[in-house]
Amino acid sequence: MKKVGIADTTFARYDMAAAAIDELKKHASVEIERYTVPGVKDLPVAAKKLIEERGCDIVMAFGMPGPTDIDKMCAHEASLGLIAVQLLTLKHVIEVFVHEDEAENDRKLAHLAERRAREHALNVINLLFKPEKLTKFAGKGLRQGYEDVGPLRV
Repeated sequence: MKKVGIADTTFARYDMAAAAIDELKKHASVEIERYTVPGVKDLPVAAKKLIEERGCDIVMAFGMPGPTDIDKMCAHEASLGLIAVQLLTLKHVIEVFVHEDEAENDRKLAHLAERRAREHALNVINLLFKPEKLTKFAGKGLRQGYEDVGPLRV
């Protein structure tokens, strides 16, 4: 059975991991391993531990950076760390970040976080079990959490 690692933070204002776990369980038979850390800069180590110590085949890393410049810088650093984990382990780490300034109010932010988590969970299932399905979507302008923008028309 495939094992999905879920790395999330206490800093986040929405439990995106719970939404993703629910979506994963609806669509696939996978084992879930969850590891919660304080903030986004802790996610790379959590992801690497989930892969190397807990045997996960893929990891979803959830974070909700705040709206300030320092929050954005921390998110960027965390993203670089997650990329390094992928290169070091040759396993996918799907970054699922929702920045607090992506929505104009808490209700819309929660909706965005829920939707992005669920849509990326479906990407994880495709990466694990049906990677050819993603190829069919190449160049389609798909967006996680927002309406798809579609392909360019020339």
